[in-house]
Amino acid sequence: MDGHPDLVPLRVVDVRLELPSNQPIVLLKELDGDRYLPIWIGAPEATSIATALEKVTTPRPLTHDLLRSVIDVLGAVASRVVITEMRDSIFFADITFDAQGKEVAVSSRPSDAIALAVRTGTPIFASPAVLDEAAVIIEEEVDQEEELARFREFLSDVTVEDFLGGEGDD
Repeated sequence: MDGHPDLVPLRVVDVRLELPSNQPIVLLKELDGDRYLPIWIGAPEATSIATALEKVTTPRPLTHDLLRSVIDVLGAVASRVVITEMRDSIFFADITFDAQGKEVAVSSRPSDAIALAVRTGTPIFASPAVLDEAAVIIEEEVDQEEELARFREFLSDVTVEDFLGGEGDD
């Protein structure tokens, strides 16, 4: 955590569908604990995160691939993503960049920050208050193959219009 002992390191476990609503969530887990942080996200962000997790290459860059390219060209590095708070059931995040030796934090939706982090290997953290308020303990691990099949089925129903819609639910 180097210099950020108050933050809790997380890893991306999966992108899943919450049943029965079929609402996509990204599931994060604390590295040194048993709490999970589910964050409800939009279909385009779910697709972007899942694509990066599965290392799928697309014929043209997705928005988060473009962002990664812009950051690279500008000589900056995304040094960390922090899920900073939750207000009125909405999560907030910051992406911290090292831009020519200067640290700059940029406010972001968690889904966009996570989509960038999985592409760049950027570590993801949460404030302890966010985990205390929103984390859950999952007793039994869900069959990941079943979840992946359900998510692929969901993606088969997604249209271009879904990507042109709103900004997601986070």
